[in-house]
Order: sequence, then structure tokens, then C-alpha cells
Amino acid sequence: MSTRGLEQDPGPESGTRRHLALTVSAFQDAIRYHARYSLGKKWERCSSHELFMAVAFAVRDALIDRMLDTEERYQQANPKRLHYLSMEFLLGQSLRNNLSNLGMLDPCREALRTMGVDLDEILEGESEAALGNGGLGRLAACFLDSLATMGMPGYGYGINYEYGLFKQAIDSGYQKEKPDNWLARGNPWQIERPDEACIVPVYGRVEHGIDRAGGYNPMWMDWKIIIGVPHDMPIVGYGGNTVNVLRLYSARSSEEFDMQIFNEGDYLKAVEQQIASETISKVLYPADSIEAGRELRLLQEYLLVACALRDIVRRYGRNHGDFDQFASKVAIQLNDTHPALAVAELMRMLVDEHAQPWETAWEITQATLSYTNHTLMPEALEKWSVSLLEAVLPRHLQIIYEINRRFLAQVASMWPRDHERLRRMSLIEEGEQKRVRMVNLAIVGSHAVNGVSTLHTQLVRTALAPDFAQLWPDKFSTKTNGVTPRRWLLQANPLLADLITNTIGNGWIADLDKLRALEPYVQDASFRQAFMAIKRVNKVRLARLIYDVSRVVVSPDALFDVHVKRIHEYKRQLLNVMQIVHQYLCMIQDGQEPPVPRVYIFAGKAAPGYWTAKQIIKLVTSVGQIINNDPRVKGLIKVVFIPDYRVSLAEQIVPAADVDQQISMAGTEASGTGSMKFAMNGALIVGTHDGANIEIMQEVGKDNVFLFGLQVEAIRQMRERGSYHPRDYYHRNPHIRRLMETFASNLFCPNQPGLFRWIDESILDHGDPYFHLADLESYIETQNRVAQAFTDPAGWACKAIFNVARTGKFSSDRAIAEYAREIWNIQPIF
Repeated sequence: MSTRGLEQDPGPESGTRRHLALTVSAFQDAIRYHARYSLGKKWERCSSHELFMAVAFAVRDALIDRMLDTEERYQQANPKRLHYLSMEFLLGQSLRNNLSNLGMLDPCREALRTMGVDLDEILEGESEAALGNGGLGRLAACFLDSLATMGMPGYGYGINYEYGLFKQAIDSGYQKEKPDNWLARGNPWQIERPDEACIVPVYGRVEHGIDRAGGYNPMWMDWKIIIGVPHDMPIVGYGGNTVNVLRLYSARSSEEFDMQIFNEGDYLKAVEQQIASETISKVLYPADSIEAGRELRLLQEYLLVACALRDIVRRYGRNHGDFDQFASKVAIQLNDTHPALAVAELMRMLVDEHAQPWETAWEITQATLSYTNHTLMPEALEKWSVSLLEAVLPRHLQIIYEINRRFLAQVASMWPRDHERLRRMSLIEEGEQKRVRMVNLAIVGSHAVNGVSTLHTQLVRTALAPDFAQLWPDKFSTKTNGVTPRRWLLQANPLLADLITNTIGNGWIADLDKLRALEPYVQDASFRQAFMAIKRVNKVRLARLIYDVSRVVVSPDALFDVHVKRIHEYKRQLLNVMQIVHQYLCMIQDGQEPPVPRVYIFAGKAAPGYWTAKQIIKLVTSVGQIINNDPRVKGLIKVVFIPDYRVSLAEQIVPAADVDQQISMAGTEASGTGSMKFAMNGALIVGTHDGANIEIMQEVGKDNVFLFGLQVEAIRQMRERGSYHPRDYYHRNPHIRRLMETFASNLFCPNQPGLFRWIDESILDHGDPYFHLADLESYIETQNRVAQAFTDPAGWACKAIFNVARTGKFSSDRAIAEYAREIWNIQPIF
């Protein structure tokens, strides 16, 4: 069917294989065909969701043709391939992205229009792939887009979670979590591959044996089996020439349940064991506050690693009879510490299953694996208890101990009698409960380790892993994150994309550095006017959405001040609220009106068990409730919280922002890809000297961002000396004292007295660990500068345009090119 009514696309002149492109009439035929034969309906009787499925199936035909052609091209070239292991891939909606990258958006829109259907309604009805939580998963998705766009042989490996993080609702100001069963209505993009399922052993014991040559021969015995069933999602690059694959694994029980239990008459227990196996891929990030949750999380991570490595070795084995070329044909990237078990699993496969000598296996493992660190936050640096690993993965624990023994011998030979250094560098954390340090395992088992911004890498070298950086200085490097301009500018902001293309051509879509050609137009009044007119259209759209979800009326002529990200203390949404309340008090008590009206827009999810983060959401909504309804404010300040932050919501918020808040305490945000998306769309950053903020300032110019607050070294010194005392700021500054007394009062909680006294306790009594009061004065002064700058429309437009023009560095294409050249050693295959 997929060739019915199709025309030859002229294709690029480079001589690559030409693909078939859908014309308007062919699109209509394909939609009708899939409505009838894939869904069993006439298209006229299809619901909106069924129409979406029919359109998606028509697009998938084109994706599959190109996916098969891509794989054939790779097979002929036999290149080195990248395998990107990540527990998260926050893809968002796929239909618009696939249509855009295939160059089929306009013919599809026209085909549906002549059938009486609005494509935008179809697009909005797509469920989002709930395979991630935040920046980590969205970065992985951007990287897959860039790999395909650049023709790189790269594959993603992840877990096919049935339920995503959760859907967020706001009830009386509080976050309420609802299940996000994104697969409930089917997913047209996934191709199930049960014939390539992987057998994953877990639990059991290690029996210590001797082989025929008298060597040690451990045997993993009495294990239970989980089946990992792959589901492939085609990932198309811009231009449609390359379609790579994201392979996601669902956990299934083995086909035979425990017959002994069954024969003993306990049929329900036998079925329960099957169900327990399948819960492994049920939900993203199970609560790990109890042992069962931690065990499930460990099983998830091992399912990913075991299935991915078995698949990689199987692919390699099709063309090779030994492992001599494995590291020259296979690159494996660990996206944060979650897949760090790959070190032990690859060693187990090479030594136990393929009889490689330990030294050879270790050389292959190190040469194959590389590791990206994404965080310095202690709670995110995974450590697994030895007892849990011994129960779930006994052979892997044994391998980790052997890796550690040999590694510490190497360290001891370089630093004799330095026992403290050995303790710090050991893969095993000693104590009442011994734990395996997964960061150390990832560093030791990889040939390359990178941070995701210049500052972050510096902190990895000096704070997180200084001993390792001293041992292997060349192993560490910076690969500053990036975002794909296809989704975050071309698709999310089509009006601005059209203005840019009409002004400088469309070369920027695949080479973001070409946006520099916009710089001369900063002085062009007509271009500035067109640029800001587009910004206002986007703000009108967002204002409509805000009213729909919150019933708060906001003016598109106000300054849209946006703070959207995961709710966490270190991201300091509380600091933003402090500044807002200060501004409110100055207005109603001191008679100081702000120079411009301002809408403060918050969005983000709090982890279900994170009490403080959930209280911050309640604080934002309560402050908004009071300020938005106070007639003395005259509408000059509005505070809104938009629920259920996700990729499709970000695609509406980012193009409408005037200001983007990136105000984490310096030294806590590894990169911050959100700032890149906002700058790319003409929003000005208000931020600390943290993560990518510094590099954005270096690119766009210090006059076109608003940085404030203490820098990393100052915070480090204050902590070491114990010289930060929040009460000193409280007593010294009457505005801070008034602010803290306001939180301790019932102004924002008249019906729940004392609700926000925890703020006073956290800041004044418990040491303010994220230095809110230390940065507050600087933050208030900076926000005042922002307001003054906004009173000059022409000057503001210049700043916004400079932000767009100078964001070329922050394309994920640049990041992938650096990884490919400096770590993976892979080449594009066209």
C-alpha cells in the first residue's frame, strides 16, 4: 500500500538514495487506506483519535521505508555505531516532528483540509511519550534528533514505561498526582520485535567452581528469568534521509511460570510471579523510599543494561567471529549513572559467556564505554547497598569487587600508604551498610568522562572526582549540552522561524551558527517590529491558555517572566516567590508601583514524596490567589501556575517568554538546557553564575543577559568557614525582615494558619542550605533592572534578537559533533 499514488522526490544532489514523498492526493489515499485496513473504519466515521492514528500510520509507512534504507546503508558501510543508554527519553509528541523532518507538513495539512479536517486538532490529540521526567530525558531526545539529522549511525536504548511520571493536577493549590497511562490508546510509532526478545537473569547465587585448566570458574545458578521485549521507534532526522531507531524494552515474564508452585496447587502465586516480572517496566521512577521500591529501580536499570548489551553484542556478532574489533565498531554512552551497571554486565558477558581473559575483557570494556555525568547533587549520585546487589545480581557484585581490587592495587602503586585516598576512590563505600558507588564504577569502567558545561566539568574535576581527575587527567572533558533547533524553534515557533528564513534563508535549520547573519538586522527597525509582533502573537496564545487552565486574565503587553522546570529547592522557585512578595509589599505598603506590568508564570512537577517541593507549589498558588485578587495591585502583578508541565506545554510557553528564570544556587545546576531553548526564542535570561548561564552570557554578551548572585567560589568559602548566617541578613535588612515575617504570618494562608511557617524555619533556623537570603538583595536589584530595560521597547528588542542570533553554540548538532569526533569516533554515513 505504501507505494500507492506516490511520486518520486527529487532528493538531494549528493547521489544518496532518493525516497518516495507523499503528494496531497497520495496522503489522502494513505489516510483512507489506514482508516479502513488498520482501524477497520471508513475515514468519515473515525473519531479524532482514530484520525490521528490513520494519519500517523500513513507517516509511519514513509518512516519505515527510510529506516530500512538507512539500515541497508549502514550494513554496506559497516561503520562504528553509537549506542546511547538512557533511563529517560522525553520525546514529547511525534507527529508534527516527523512530518516536519520528512518535509511533509504542508502536504499533510492540505490533504486533511480538503477532507474537512484541521491538522492542528489532530496534532493536539496525540498522547505524549511519557518516557522521561525532565532535562535528562529531553537532552537524550534532542541528541537522537541530531544524530539522525547528521547521518550518524546512532541508536537509543531505553525502557518502554507503561506509565510516565504522573499527570499533575492542582487541587486547592496542592499538587495531585494522576496516573499517566500514555500507551492506553495505542501508539502508532512503535514496532514490536518479539523475535528479538532478550532473556535477563536475576537473583540466584554464585557457585564457586574450577574449570578443566584449574582456573576459577564461577557459575551463576538458580536465577529467575525476565524477558525484555523490544519496541522500536523510528527517529527521523531533518530532511528525512536518515531514520535511526530508539529501542525500548518492556519487561515480560517468561513463557513458563514456576511449575513447581503450580503443581503444589498455588496457581495464584505462580500468576503473581508473572505479574511481578512485568511491573519492572510499569512506571518511570518508582518510589525508592522503601526497600521494594529500591529493588524495583535496580531491576529497571539492569533490564535496560542487560537487554541493550545483549542486543549490541548480537548485532556485532553478525559480522564478526571474535571480539578483536568490538571497541572499534561499538561505542556505548552512559547517560548519567543509571546505566553504570553496563560496566559489570559487559565484563560478565565477555568473561562468562565468551571466555575472554579478564585483562582482555577489561581493555574492551574501557575502550567501549564512556560516561556523561549530569549532576553534582548528592541524592542523584546513585549508591546501591551491597546486600541488595548480592540478592538481585550476585555475579555482578562479585565482578565489581574484582574490578575494585585490581583498581585499588593500581592506586596504591601510585600513592603508597595513602589509605584515605584509597577509601575515597574505592567502588565500595564502607560503613554500617556497605554500598557500591555507581559514579566511581562508571568513571573507572569508561575511557572518557564528560561534564555538560564548562563550570560543571570544572566541579566534576575539583569537587566530585578530584582523585580520579588526578589519576586520569585526560579522561575528563566538557561537552556542553545543546537542544535541537528543529523542535525548539522551527516547530515550536513557526512564525519566528518563517521570519528568520525569509530574512537569511533556511540554512540555519541544520547549521544554527548561521543565525549570526541576523545580527545586522538588530539595527533594522522594521525587522525589530516584526520580531516583537511575533512575540506578542505568541504571548496572546499563552494568555489564552493561562485563562483556560486558571481563569486568570493576563495582558500580553505585560512582561512575561517565566520560571518553568522541575520543582526542587536547589532550583530556587522559593527565591523567585520571595522577590514577588517583596515587590507586592513595596506596592501595597510603600506605595511603589513597578515600572511595567509583569506576569510571573510558573510550571513544573514535584516528586510525589518531596514535601518541601509540593509546599512550594502550594506557596506559588496561594501567593497568586492573594495578589491576583488584590485591587490595590491594579493588575500590575499577576502570578500563575500552569499545571502538568510537559514538552507540548513547553512548546507553547517558551516562544512567549520575555524573561527566563535560571536562578539555581551557583554550583548546583549542571547545565540547564531550558535556558538554551528560551534564548533561542528571544527570551532574556535572569540567572546565577551557574551551568550554561555563563556560556550563554559569553556568547550573547553580558549586556543581553541579567546575571546576579554569589559565584561558586564565594559559596564554597562561606561554607568552609561557616560564615553564612541567614539571621545576619534578617537583622541587617528591613525588607528581608518584613518578608520573612510575612511568610510567618497568615497573609497568604488565611484559612490555614501557620501553613508557611516552614519557610521561616528552613531559612532562619536550619541554615538556608541554598543561600536564598545571601542572593536575595542582588536578585531584587537585578529584577528591577529587568523592569527598567523593558520600558525601552527598541532596546529590549535588540537584546532579544541578539539572544537568537548568538545561540548557534547551543544546538545539539554541535554537541553531537564534539562527542562523535572526540569520544565516539563515529562518522556520518550518507
